[in-house]
Amino acid sequence: MPLSNLARRFRLAPLAAGLVLLAACATGGGNRAPAAVNTLYAQLDASSKGYETALQQAREGNGQASEKSLKDALDGLKQAAARCGNTPGCDPQRFFSVFDHLLRMKDGSFFAGADLDALGEEGSEDAAGAAPGGAAALPQAQRSVTLLRGQKLSELIAMNGPVKAALEMWLTQWRSNLVDTWINYQYMRYEMWPQYQKADLPEALLFGIMAKESGGKVHAVSRSGAAGPLQFMYSTGLRFGLSSDSGFDTRFDPAQSARANAAYMDEQLRVFNNNLELALAAYNGGEGRMRRMIGGDTGVSFYDPKIYDQLSEETRGYVPAVLAAAWLFLHPDSYNLHFPKIDGAPGHITLKRPASLSELTICLGSAQGMDDGWFRTLRNLNPRLDPQVAQPAGSDLQVPKQLEAAYASRCVDGPWPILASDLHSAVVPQVAKSDPPPSRTASRHTRYVVRHGDTLAGIVRKLGCSDVGEVSDMNDLKHHRIKAGQVLQLPSCR
Repeated sequence: MPLSNLARRFRLAPLAAGLVLLAACATGGGNRAPAAVNTLYAQLDASSKGYETALQQAREGNGQASEKSLKDALDGLKQAAARCGNTPGCDPQRFFSVFDHLLRMKDGSFFAGADLDALGEEGSEDAAGAAPGGAAALPQAQRSVTLLRGQKLSELIAMNGPVKAALEMWLTQWRSNLVDTWINYQYMRYEMWPQYQKADLPEALLFGIMAKESGGKVHAVSRSGAAGPLQFMYSTGLRFGLSSDSGFDTRFDPAQSARANAAYMDEQLRVFNNNLELALAAYNGGEGRMRRMIGGDTGVSFYDPKIYDQLSEETRGYVPAVLAAAWLFLHPDSYNLHFPKIDGAPGHITLKRPASLSELTICLGSAQGMDDGWFRTLRNLNPRLDPQVAQPAGSDLQVPKQLEAAYASRCVDGPWPILASDLHSAVVPQVAKSDPPPSRTASRHTRYVVRHGDTLAGIVRKLGCSDVGEVSDMNDLKHHRIKAGQVLQLPSCR
């Protein structure tokens, strides 16, 4: 039997159906001895080895033997999965782990055969950013990442509880965040996507990470000090070339952040032998911890209880959330999700009169149907600018091309720039703050003079006893911005 025909038999849909049944079953239905659980696990292991044997027989051209081994293996897996749901003490996660492992074996063994047909059935290579020629043309490092684009991921989602739960969250409570991420990303796409494209990584992965990390808000800063659209910690950012450029923290630069993220993911995919879930877990929970946890066994599934159960609750939720957002990026219509059509073509304007980004937002209003206004987009496209500081006439600003005409008609002459300037120059009374009494753990504040190249996150790291938010609040900083020569009040910790 030709290999391409035999490969068609290695679709795991029958097993997926058994695992759907397993996930739906309530645990209970009898008082069986623990030995029954061990018997199921033994059947699971034997069937898994039988599937591997079928793959090897297919490679050797022994079609008849491979057919029989495959049938026996899938029958055994389905039977064990169905019985697990009614066996007290049986852990469905072990079955999910085995299925995940078999999917990965299938990727490597039959990638160039009929599996390309499966990719064509549900996935869009153009939407996922693959080069012409389909999945077979992708480099070896890319193959595991195609898990985001075709039949194999849809089978995984059909039975994997964590990913299905994440899909539900994106489609309900997180829906507005997902749509906002989509809108923000479309205007930055021309800066960010080329960085992933150069690294042969799928655009869906970039979107999934950004959706979970920042929602596409370039100036997002977490309480732990992670910053930018892809939330780099200060030290990790330095490893990948994100530092201070004339006082600007380049973690906030969309293009530079995407370049660094692509380099990081490429590095971790190599470290974890193209295991995407482990690479994402490392991004969230720390690569050192993940390396120690797997102990060199890069073939282990993220969902294997010996890995999954050791992870923090945040990381257990992070990985499936990224995968689910990536999947919705590729297949929104399949989930009754409709992203707005966005014209993200880049453009620029030259200011005819002084204006801040805030003033431009007011005079642009809801131009081109942007009901929520253009503040976020203007900030994202001009990350180095303080939105409250007026830029002089003659300054060049990055804007969506569709706003070039709107700027000329609304923000150069007429009532709107006058209104914007009047509102922007309003003075708010300042209330003197009284110094809080010194605590037992801290003395009075100390002074720090900002030097060239300093960032707020870097200064806080030197303290070792505060965080970016506290220092920013203490000094009434807007958007965590500092400049050389500025005097900061810092907590002096014992």
